[in-house]
Amino acid sequence: MKVKIYPDLIVIGGGLAGTEAAWQAASRGIRVHLYEMRPKVMTGAHRTSNLAELVCSNSLGSNLPDRASGILKQELRSLNSLLLKCADESVVPAGGALAVDREAFSQKVTAQIESHPLIEVIRQEITEIPNQPSIIASGPLTSPKLSKAIQDFTGSEQIFFYDALAPIVYQDTINMEIVFQGSRYRNNNGESGGDYLNCPMEKDEYYYFVDELLEAERISLIGVEKEISTGVRAGMDKYFEGCLPIEVIAMRGKESLAYGPLRPVGLTDPRTGEHSYAVAQLRQDNLAKTLYNLVGFQTNLKYSEQQRVFRMIPGLESVEFARFGQMHRNTFIFSPALLHSTLQVKQRPDLFFAGQITGVEGYVGNIATGLLAGWNASQLLSGKPLIEMPRGTLIGALCQYITHADPRDFQPMKANLGILPGLDIEINGRRIRAAAYSERSKAELQAFLTGREDI
Repeated sequence: MKVKIYPDLIVIGGGLAGTEAAWQAASRGIRVHLYEMRPKVMTGAHRTSNLAELVCSNSLGSNLPDRASGILKQELRSLNSLLLKCADESVVPAGGALAVDREAFSQKVTAQIESHPLIEVIRQEITEIPNQPSIIASGPLTSPKLSKAIQDFTGSEQIFFYDALAPIVYQDTINMEIVFQGSRYRNNNGESGGDYLNCPMEKDEYYYFVDELLEAERISLIGVEKEISTGVRAGMDKYFEGCLPIEVIAMRGKESLAYGPLRPVGLTDPRTGEHSYAVAQLRQDNLAKTLYNLVGFQTNLKYSEQQRVFRMIPGLESVEFARFGQMHRNTFIFSPALLHSTLQVKQRPDLFFAGQITGVEGYVGNIATGLLAGWNASQLLSGKPLIEMPRGTLIGALCQYITHADPRDFQPMKANLGILPGLDIEINGRRIRAAAYSERSKAELQAFLTGREDI
């Protein structure tokens, strides 16, 4: 039986940021109580009681060393991220991306956290901000009571936007006589044929699908329908379009999907050698290859309408759904006014925020902020100076962005090369320039870590 511990640090939220934060602090000798309200209190998006459950895509983004997401992953691996280790051990094919079997991934994280001698997982909803050293990593689905407590503490109106999930379908119900395997811009002559399943659509099939999509009934989200149609509020009257429902994209013109999530570029049907007018892609969602998610098909259609409309896609005529798409509220704080780039709250030094509630977008960004918050909480409790990551690293640039953005422009931000400081020399060529950013990140991180014994 695990011995009960008395905490030095409380971490609220058992998602990506919270579990990484708890692990990083405990790995440095800090006793941690990790609070997760599931399964006692469930959310509209979660389905299990596992820690670090992935509720949207199963992809953690590009794994390539000259892409922003790939650079950030390499930084996290160098910093001994628990969640990147678990992701690397749960990988499923996804071309140049790091995609995972979501169940295997969350189970690995849960096992590691629950077995750590300095972490006690408590399944309980926290409704107030604790009066002791704490990290709030409650995520985009922060409960109403805790949201109110945060609002009262910050003294400002909570900023929010709505996010959408894509459906997941059973592989054995996909018509493989129509669907073909393939990855963009790749000669798919290998045995696997590529990492995606592709549903080819002729012009008339595409237009018919778009017409029906636009006419389909949606789940009512009172008070936000008008905002969703133009982009949803993401702070200071700006709008965030990173997770728009597919039906909203379709409203912007009949060709919008053909240039967006259904773009056919780089895909050739190996059986015919022909290109299609549009292509709907499915990505493997688990190691057993029994589940596939519809890439870019975030939606707010009624479940019956998802069955009707998405089965119009060639190859999905008889598809069965393991999970329907849906929308849910994402809550985040106004970090530029509230946080230092150490993720420490300005007005209360023993309180930190991490994860999507800070305005960071994307799984890997959430993990990165959890890592830094956990490390800095341990620094504080050990009487050591807090850490600001080098600006030339994506971890440092991301934390710098969310805590120093112009209030007029602040909205959720994924890791991208545009938030990095400019290079010392001008380099032509996007990929060459990206490689230079990658090399600078490695050099700055290596210099930063040299001599440190707490990694």
